[in-house]
Amino acid sequence: MLGGSAAIAVLRYIISLGGTVLLFSLMSEPRLERKKAAVCYACFSVVLIAAAGFWYVVNWESCVKVSAFAMYVCFCCFAFYMSKDSVFLTIYKLTLNFYLLAVFLIVGIEVAIIFFDRNLWADIVTRVILIFLIALFIEKKIKSVIRGFGYYVENELDRFSVAVMLVSILFGIGFILNPNVHDQTPYRLFQIIMNFFLTGVLQLLIFRLYLHIGKEKEYEKENQLMKMNQRLLERNMELLEESVQFGKRIKHDARHHNAVIAEYARRGQKEELLQYLEEYEKETDKSAGETICQNTAVNNILSAYTRKARREQIKVTLDVELDGNLTIPNIDLITILANAYENAIYGCIEVRKQTKERECLIHLMLKRKKNKLVIYCSNTCRIETELKKGQPKPEFTGGIGVLSIIKTAENYDGEYDFKNDHGIFVFRLIMNIPMAEAENKKSEK
Repeated sequence: MLGGSAAIAVLRYIISLGGTVLLFSLMSEPRLERKKAAVCYACFSVVLIAAAGFWYVVNWESCVKVSAFAMYVCFCCFAFYMSKDSVFLTIYKLTLNFYLLAVFLIVGIEVAIIFFDRNLWADIVTRVILIFLIALFIEKKIKSVIRGFGYYVENELDRFSVAVMLVSILFGIGFILNPNVHDQTPYRLFQIIMNFFLTGVLQLLIFRLYLHIGKEKEYEKENQLMKMNQRLLERNMELLEESVQFGKRIKHDARHHNAVIAEYARRGQKEELLQYLEEYEKETDKSAGETICQNTAVNNILSAYTRKARREQIKVTLDVELDGNLTIPNIDLITILANAYENAIYGCIEVRKQTKERECLIHLMLKRKKNKLVIYCSNTCRIETELKKGQPKPEFTGGIGVLSIIKTAENYDGEYDFKNDHGIFVFRLIMNIPMAEAENKKSEK
C-alpha cells in the first residue's frame, strides 16, 4: 500500500514473516528440537521471501493485493507440519497469530500514513516495535496460560466454533486489508478500530469460554475423585466392621470350644478330642475370608466389591493373577479396579431395574505379562448404553470413575478402550509396570 523499491519490500517481508514465526513459536509446541525447528523455519522463510520478492518485481499490483494472504497460507501449511499440537489447537493458534499479524501490519501502515506522510521507514520501525511488544507480552503474561489452555481446546473445541472463528476473523481482517480503499477518512479509521476490536473480542470470548469449560472439567474430575475416595472409605469401613464382627464371633465361640476341650481332657477322651479339633479346623477354614490374590490391598478391595455384587445377585467371575511385589502404587491400582468394579455393578443394577429376565454377569481379569499389567472387565449393561469420544456417558456409569481410570492409566502410558458389545460393556486396559530402582540401576549398567 505504501509502495517502495524491491529491497524495501523484501525487508518488510522479512520483518513480517519473522514476526509471524516468532509469535507462533512462542505459542506452539514444535515437533522437532528447538535448534532443528529454528533451522527449518529459517530455510522456509528464505524460500518464501525470495518468492515474494520475485513476485513483487514481476507484478507489483497483484503482489500488493494478495501477497499477505498468500504468504500466510504458505506459512499455515508449514506450521501444521512443524507443530506438535492437535489440528484444532493449531488452527486456534494460527488464527490468533493471523490476528496479531494484521495488528502490526495495519497499525504500521496507518501510523506511517497518518503521522509520517506515508514514510516507509516509519512503517518498518513501527512493525518492529509492535512485534517486540507483542512477543514480550506473550512471553511474560500469556505463554504459560495459552499452552495450558491448549489441553482444554484440544478436548473441547468443536468444528462449528472453529468455522465461526475463522470466517469472522478472515472477513474482518480481509476488509481491513482491502487494497482498493485509498481514502484515509476518520470513518475509515473508525472502521479499522472497530474491526480490530470485534475480532479481538471474538478471540478473547473463545479463550474465556474454553478456559471455563476446561476448568469445569477439572472440577468435575476432582469431584469424581472425592466421590471415589468416599466409596473407597465406605468399602474399607465395611471391611473393618466385618473384621471386628468376625473377631467378636471368634472370641465368643472360643469360650465354648475351650469348655468342650477341657471336658474331653478331664474325661481322658483323646480320640474324641482329636476328632473334635479336626472338625473345628475344617470349620475355621470355611469361615476364613476368600483369597483372590497375593496383593493385600487388591485382595481386600476385590473381596469387598465381590460381596456387594453377590448381594445384588450378580454372578461374578474373577481371574486374578497378581503377586505382592508390583511396583505400581496400591492407590493407583485401587483407583482403577474400584472404579471399574463399581461401574460394572452399577451397570448390572440398572439392567435389573429395566428387566429382571436378563442374567447379570461381571467378569474381571487382572494379570501381569512381563512389564505390562492387563486389566479386563466386562459386565451386563443396557443395550442403549452409548459412548462419547470413546468413553461411556456418565448417565450409564453413575457418573463415577471413568475420568479417574483414564487419568491414572495415562500416568503409566496406558492404552485403554471402552465398548458396548450388544449389551455387554467391555473395558480393557494395558499399562506399563515401572521398573524397581534396583532393576533400573542394573539396566543402566
